[in-house]
Order: sequence, then C-alpha cells, then structure tokens
Amino acid sequence: MIPIDDTPLCRDGKLLILAYDHGLEHGPVDFEDVPESADPERTFEAATHPAVTSVAVQKGIAEAYYPSYEGDVDLLAKLNGTSNLWMGEPDSAVNCSVEYAAELGASSVGFTLYGGSNHEIEMAEEFRTAQEAAREHGLPVVMWSYPRGQGLKNDTKPSTIAYAARQALELGADVAKVKHPGSRSAMEDAVRMAGKTKVVMSGGSKRSDRAFLESVKQTIDAGGKGLAVGRNVWQRENPERILDALEQVIFEEASVEEALAAAE
Repeated sequence: MIPIDDTPLCRDGKLLILAYDHGLEHGPVDFEDVPESADPERTFEAATHPAVTSVAVQKGIAEAYYPSYEGDVDLLAKLNGTSNLWMGEPDSAVNCSVEYAAELGASSVGFTLYGGSNHEIEMAEEFRTAQEAAREHGLPVVMWSYPRGQGLKNDTKPSTIAYAARQALELGADVAKVKHPGSRSAMEDAVRMAGKTKVVMSGGSKRSDRAFLESVKQTIDAGGKGLAVGRNVWQRENPERILDALEQVIFEEASVEEALAAAE
C-alpha cells in the first residue's frame, strides 16, 4: 500500500470520484431520463467542480475527451469493464493496461473485482498484474469491490460488504469502493475490516437528494473517506447542485440539512 493523501486522487485525505463508466457497463438506458448526459463533455464539465477529486472513465472516453480537460480534471482510468449484453456469470474484461493508462495521463487506476463469482480466481490474478504494474508507476489503485455471482443471495448484506472491504485490503488496493450496507454501524464494520485501505461508498442508482446524502453522511461518520458516484450526479438535471451538497457532507462534514441548504 502506498500513501495517497498527497496524490491528486485525494483532497484533505478524502475522495469524491465522479464515475462515468456506465455507458459500457449499463448501456444507453442510463442516459434516457437526461438525454444530454450521454455526452461525455457534460460529465467532464461537472468534474471541474472543486468537490470532485477525480473522474473515472474507460480508455476510449479518456482518449477522446480527457485531453481537453487535462488541466482542470484528474483522470482515473478504469482498467476493466463488461457490457450489460454479457449474460454469463459476473466477469470483467481487462481492456486497458496500466502502462497505457499512464500514457493517457491517469494519476490512478480502477479495477472491478467480483468476489464470489465463478470467475473470481481469474479476476484476482488479473488484479495482481494490474496492482503490481501500478506500483511500478506509482499510481494508486481503486478496487470496485463488488461481491456478485450465483452463490450470493444478497450482495448488500453487511457481512458481505465487510468481506468486500477486507478483500480489497488483502489484495493490495489503496481504495475500496463498496456498496452501502444499510446503516452507519454496518459501514463502520466495513471500514474496520479495510484497515489502511480507504473505503468509499458506491453511489448506486439515482435517489432523492436527501436519501442519497444521508447514506453519504453515514459513510463519512463511519470513518469512510468519501464517495465514488455516477448516476446520482450526472442523471440529475443540475449536477452542480448535488456536488455543492456533497462538498459540504464529505469535506466539511456538515449535516444533511446544512448541505441541502448550502446547495440551494
């Protein structure tokens, strides 16, 4: 594990990663409610908000759009991903190397691991290759630690989320992106299991401002270090407003009420 507090991925030891890998992972359906959100430039513009520490995209988006925002946005390159057209047991194709991510200008890399999938062993081996290459380049590694597969009945069960956080630590991730386990106490357990690996909450599906911010607040109060969020930002008509609120909750540790007031 490497110190990452002074890297571009963090601000005051906290993180707000704006994830925009959904076009590959979920397809056009994620852009239907706000059609303009299909334009990557809209999300890159949102990523210039001071609350955002990094934007996470696949390499094609990085190649096409990041050069125009290099001076204003920090890049996290996602190294693997799978389309929603794939109907088999959860797996994720490695489609970008660490070396190429570094050439693109990424200051960190991300990697999905589906613990519990029939493909877990192969994915863990692929993660080993990526993690060790990232160490050679001095790049922090963020693990999308998502237990998933036919053997899992509930992928947000508190013990499962705690296991996901621990798996990220054991395999050498600097940051573990995990789903919210439903309560502050359950997130505290996940943070405890993660040890020195920073835990950030996965934003998940779009919810009301209040419900979303309450889960983020629980994460911060539980010792989590921030958020990796996509749909709860760029599926909104005004992404900047929710980013104003997230600035308050994550970096100022304000209450949800204070954050909502600040965003008005």
